[in-house]
Amino acid sequence: MDMGLTKDDLDVRARAQEFARTCLYPHEEELDQNDFLPDDKEATIRQGVLHFRLNAINHAHDVGGQDMTIVQQCIVNEEVGSATNALWARVWQPPVCLKDGTPEQIEKYLIPACRGEIRTSFCTSEPTAGSDAGGVKTAAVLDGNHYVINGEKCFASNAEFAELNLLTTVVDGDPSKPTLFLVDHGTEGFNIRRLPRFSQRSGHGHPEVDIEDMRVPTTQMLGDVGQGYELTKDWFVEARLAIAARSIGMAVRATDLALVWAREREQFGHAIIHFQAVEFMLAEMASDIMAGKSMLYRVAQEIDSGLDRKTAHAKASAIKLFCSEAGFRVVDKAVQIFGGRGTMCENPVERLTRDVRLERIWEGTSEIQKMVIGGQIRKRGLDMYTGWD
Repeated sequence: MDMGLTKDDLDVRARAQEFARTCLYPHEEELDQNDFLPDDKEATIRQGVLHFRLNAINHAHDVGGQDMTIVQQCIVNEEVGSATNALWARVWQPPVCLKDGTPEQIEKYLIPACRGEIRTSFCTSEPTAGSDAGGVKTAAVLDGNHYVINGEKCFASNAEFAELNLLTTVVDGDPSKPTLFLVDHGTEGFNIRRLPRFSQRSGHGHPEVDIEDMRVPTTQMLGDVGQGYELTKDWFVEARLAIAARSIGMAVRATDLALVWAREREQFGHAIIHFQAVEFMLAEMASDIMAGKSMLYRVAQEIDSGLDRKTAHAKASAIKLFCSEAGFRVVDKAVQIFGGRGTMCENPVERLTRDVRLERIWEGTSEIQKMVIGGQIRKRGLDMYTGWD
């Protein structure tokens, strides 16, 4: 297998690196201090996304996307993921399942989303349905040419301002009928209950939502009744690979910063890089990064070469598990190398500590990934993870 990057891959990496350094890094401290950026700075970032051709990297050219390979998507997510305070979220990637909408839905939602004209939110988690997606209780009941929906959501990232909310429901309260709906901002009955404060200051929230007798036309269903889980499978693979890539990006930046500091900082008459304790930490950090990148890009190439969906889903869990855990280990060691200065908010490694911690939780906790991996081993044996064709 040729694991080298192509000329196009290298071009994508160069664009993503320059964008992150010129359009994201300069805003990190202001966002951290204020938990928002002024409209003019948000507009500048948005223009940067378009200028560097990083919008909708996960969608085809004919709907306004960049039609990047999975390898290229991982490259972009690795580079922009190195920016603190979730500034990577400004590089919009509309949910991949929108491509399965009707021609009217694609025209109304997907194409504007790819251009960055509307923002999206995926409302799935509930008080009783986080890791257990089968526990969704938000129910949709047919009433003429509308569905009446009642329920509640939590961790509905961006729902407080998103123009489009993808809402996971069960039709008639039947768990065997998971179904997605497209809900416009301002729809009566879709109410933001509260915006909890979180450790990450990103300028957007993860609100709790009450859904009360909300009427949604049948034309706003994405796919058919019962297709909800099937439509989200590719999204979960995409999201988990993105988390893995971002975790590696954070780890690389933290290690770069720690290495510079280790060469400059003197104690007992020597730069601390000459102390074995520090040298060993850097060696472990480099090894974790190398292992994570090897896993990530190997499987990304396999997916680009036609890996079947079920295998891709299984391997994405292993990648998400390893890279998010390794990223946390690396960033934590970077803080240790900096010592007290590593806990100062002005230091990117402190902000990366908050950011990378979340990657071990969302889109399936590390424990859920282990359940997926364990289940695959029981059903299909070790070759899923240890084989190499």
